[in-house]
Formats: sequence, structure tokens, C-alpha cells
Amino acid sequence: MENLSEARIYVGTYAKYNEGSIFGKWMDLSDYSDSEEFYDACRELHNDEEDPELMFQDWEYIPSVLIGESWLADNIFEIIEAVSNLSETQQEAFGVWLNYTSRDIASEDIDDLISSFEDEYQGEYKDEEDFAYDIVEQCYELPEFAKTYFDYEKFARDLFIGDYYYEDGYVFRCV
Repeated sequence: MENLSEARIYVGTYAKYNEGSIFGKWMDLSDYSDSEEFYDACRELHNDEEDPELMFQDWEYIPSVLIGESWLADNIFEIIEAVSNLSETQQEAFGVWLNYTSRDIASEDIDDLISSFEDEYQGEYKDEEDFAYDIVEQCYELPEFAKTYFDYEKFARDLFIGDYYYEDGYVFRCV
């Protein structure tokens, strides 16, 4: 997942843009506690207009499902806070998981999403066979000589037929 803790938006207005100006400012979302405070700061920036129609001309570290040219997801600040409690690796894996499972971060409860992710996330592995080695080490007490005969490739294939899936270096348990 993009590093939401560094999320920022270049905020202009449609009136200025239509007049040929791209006047605005990069605003770091981490400087604000909630949407209301953020929008107040945006309106203050453009207080030369009576009722500024805000235009988000550019943004960084914000998934496209959470922002558009004229809107920002209502729960963006809750999402930023919840995701910031994950490690950097978990944040990346969370983004992969969201895309793979087609979960809607903009409308689903973020705490439920994080909980589901934590239940399904198994870790980072170089491939499916690497995960199979780890499972054998953790779950089975094979003598060293038996490990040399164990078919990790076939075991991995069986694990990933229905119990797990591998995506972009991360393993998740199927639910």
C-alpha cells in the first residue's frame, strides 16, 4: 500500500484553474486530525474566493479509490490512522491484499478490513515453495534425513490449490 502516512494533495480551485492559474499548495494530510480541519485549511488557503470550489490537482501516496479531482473519501483520516499502525511490510502487503480480494477500502469499515487482513496474512516469501519449507519447519517434526526426501514443490502445490494464495511476494490464507 502506498505510504499513507506521507499522503499529500495539491489543492487549487476550479475558478483559478479556469482563469489560467494553478495557484495552490501541497497540503500534507498528516498535518490535520480530520476532514473538517483539512477542508477548513483548504478554504483558508483560498479565502480570496467567496465559496471556493476545491480542485485536487495532484496527490501522492493516496490510492485512487480514496481521492478524485473534486472529492476525498470521508474516511481517509481513519484509514491513515489504522494503516499507520501496521509495519511498512504489512502496509505493502495490505495494499496487495486489498487489490487481490477486491475489498473496498473507501466504504468498508477499516477496523474490520485490518482484522480480516491480519487473519489472512501469512508473511513475505520469495515463492510458494519457500512458504512450504516454512510450514514444514513450523508444523512437522521431520528428522533431518527425512527433510532431504520431502517434496517441497508438490507440498507447495497442494497448499496453494485452495488453502493459500501467493501474490507479489506475500502469502495469504484463503478464507
